[in-house]
Amino acid sequence: MFCQNCGTTNPDSGQFCSNCGSPLTAAAAARPTTGPGAVPARSFATPPPVTGDVPTSGKAIASLICGIFTIFLPASIAAIILGHMSLSEIRKSAGRIGGQGIAMTGLVLGYLGIAVIPFILIVAAIAVPNLLRARMAANETSAVGSLRTIETAAVVYSTEYENGFPSSLEVMGSASGSEAACNHANLIHAPLALGQKSGYVFTYTPVFPDNSAAPVISPKAAAKGCTSGGASGFTVTAEPLQRGSTGMRSFFADQTGVIRFSASGESATADSLPLQ
Repeated sequence: MFCQNCGTTNPDSGQFCSNCGSPLTAAAAARPTTGPGAVPARSFATPPPVTGDVPTSGKAIASLICGIFTIFLPASIAAIILGHMSLSEIRKSAGRIGGQGIAMTGLVLGYLGIAVIPFILIVAAIAVPNLLRARMAANETSAVGSLRTIETAAVVYSTEYENGFPSSLEVMGSASGSEAACNHANLIHAPLALGQKSGYVFTYTPVFPDNSAAPVISPKAAAKGCTSGGASGFTVTAEPLQRGSTGMRSFFADQTGVIRFSASGESATADSLPLQ
């Protein structure tokens, strides 16, 4: 007697297949295994079709997720690898695993990412240097504006407190919660008073007659709250915090009101070219 499910030969008196356990019928006893019309052994070994919902391949889901982030090169590569692995797994499962559409979507996104990334790199190679130059130009413009602010503040200080020019940037700045006074005139904002702004470092140096110490405080200056003498002149320089990154040119200014610059990579001085 032959099993109709798997084709295994069983005793005629058997009721169940000794191989797969399927019930045996009398008709199976007459089914030949050789000769015309014979049915080869195990010709019925193909598993029955899967019915109902089947689980989705985890690799297919992972491929789709990586494909969504395809702008990153590693994610694109992962989407392609996982997509091919999941499709192979789905084909071998004979319908027991689903997710072919998800895997295909992940593959397409992955290949699109690989194709687009070179264009992104080309655009970045062109745009980044231009952005850097624009940033340095903006910082240099800001540095020149800050020097003009310092010059103006120094003149206003000299006129207001009759104590000569300020002895430091801090004197032109402000103390927290205080009103304008000789020692903190509230003429420039805090970042500039601290000597750094927009990628540039500012160094203020008071100049006294014949390199002497600070002059004696005049009675008028003392009456206005000054506790230290002012200067007869000043110099202020602006240097890039990182040359070639935050700026290229150096700048110089003094009480004459003329701003000078150096583009050679050296600090600007009173002998440098005036800024037009």
